[in-house]
Amino acid sequence: MQKSVRYNEGHALYLALLARKEGTKRGYLSKKTAETNRWHEKWFALYQNVLFYFEGEQSARPAGMYMLEGCNCERVPAPKGCAAGSAKDAALDKQHYFTVLFGHEGQKPLELRCEDEVDGDEWVEAIHQASYSDILIEREVLMQKYIHLVQIVETEKIAANQLRHQLEDQDTEIERLKSEIIALNKTKEKMRPYQGNQEDEDPDIKKIKKVQSFMRGWLCRRKWKTIVQDYICSPHAESMRKRNQIVFNMVEAESEYVHQLYVLVNCFLRPLRMAASSKKPPISHDDVSSIFLNSETIMFLHEIFHQGLKARIANWPTLILADLFDILLPMLNIYQEFVRNHQYSLQVLANCKQNRDFDKLLKQYEANPACEGRMLETFLTYPMFQIPRYIITLHELLAHTPHEHVERKSLEFAKSKLEELSRVMHDEVSDTENIRKNLAIERTIVEGCDILLDTSQTFIRQGSLIQVPSVERGKLSKVRLGSLSLKKEGERQCFLFTKHFLICTRSSGGKLHLLKTGGVLSLIECTLIEETDAS
Repeated sequence: MQKSVRYNEGHALYLALLARKEGTKRGYLSKKTAETNRWHEKWFALYQNVLFYFEGEQSARPAGMYMLEGCNCERVPAPKGCAAGSAKDAALDKQHYFTVLFGHEGQKPLELRCEDEVDGDEWVEAIHQASYSDILIEREVLMQKYIHLVQIVETEKIAANQLRHQLEDQDTEIERLKSEIIALNKTKEKMRPYQGNQEDEDPDIKKIKKVQSFMRGWLCRRKWKTIVQDYICSPHAESMRKRNQIVFNMVEAESEYVHQLYVLVNCFLRPLRMAASSKKPPISHDDVSSIFLNSETIMFLHEIFHQGLKARIANWPTLILADLFDILLPMLNIYQEFVRNHQYSLQVLANCKQNRDFDKLLKQYEANPACEGRMLETFLTYPMFQIPRYIITLHELLAHTPHEHVERKSLEFAKSKLEELSRVMHDEVSDTENIRKNLAIERTIVEGCDILLDTSQTFIRQGSLIQVPSVERGKLSKVRLGSLSLKKEGERQCFLFTKHFLICTRSSGGKLHLLKTGGVLSLIECTLIEETDAS
């Protein structure tokens, strides 16, 4: 690399003009003079590896220039003299300083400063990159990439020429094969029997051939008719007819069920939601949610299932239903919430009917022609029977589905899953109803009863019993229901549970009170003795 570069005035002015217009970095900086150590603001312009400075931005001739090849630029702290307390020194302390260290011996460093820190960082970075050697290295890298791309292009050209030659060879081969086919066709035409003889054929021979053709056709039709009639009368065809009829009935039942859900949602649920949002609501949003539960979600689910069934019917006689049940089964768990809270929803509806405004509004909804005279309770009961209806339908469908049928295993799996879901829902309904029954009894007792809050306490029965006084026979004292001090018979309201027996008295107001002594009897360590002597 050259250690020195010569510039004449024309070169310098031309580069200064380019620096003013296309410089990498341009702007005002403060420059420290080496003679007086004073700072002067100049307008700087960086072009490649030459830094020009002007007296002002509009100056045509540069006031000086620096060669930055091999230099180093770094940030420096503010001079120590700027730490004084005057306002001017405080302003100088906010300046950002950086120094350009030249690689030439004897050349003093160039000290610069600016007011903006970001601007100072940009100047330092631009001066760092102002190196002609870096440009040469970058040019060398680009040249290598260019040579590599040229090689790739040449390789692609060679491959394209080879493919072009292959295509030309294949076209030649195709033309050769076409000529061979034409020659073979001509040979085949020559080998065909002379057709002119057919026109001169004996009329009797023609009649014989026509009769033979008619007889062959009649025999074939008779054979196929026999085969079809045998199949129609076969047990398999009868089973398939019944199976198809079950499928058609299922589609009709599903259509009717979707319509019932549509009436429930659009004639009752959505209007009652709007009524609950009015200024004087006859029913609250919580009661609407308790009555209808997730019936809207159930409607959306069965609308999708019904569309799938109709699409299968459109492909009749090919009826594949197992995949529809595979899609439906995972989503039928939404019935658990509805069935579990069905009795509670009917109870909430009965309580809401005590409100005259709600009862009047409900009768208006039930008078809608779409309801066909049915009450809201009827529509709320329809989802309760849908899972058992599916089980019965699958049972009938399997009864008429051959064991080798492609859907046999899938339908059996769907039936088992539905039966399992039905058992789970039945158990959950039983547990839920038992808890509600216990809580209802607990609320009727004035003093309350903590043992009824036990979820394992199952209600068995209730009724009125006559409590008789205790009688001693010999040394054996038999303790009957209630206190030992009872002297006369009395009617008691009794509740029997799996673990306890409750004895209550009914006041004149109809309220129930537990007996103070013996009102709660534990059945775990209790013995029941039946007296045969009526006296």
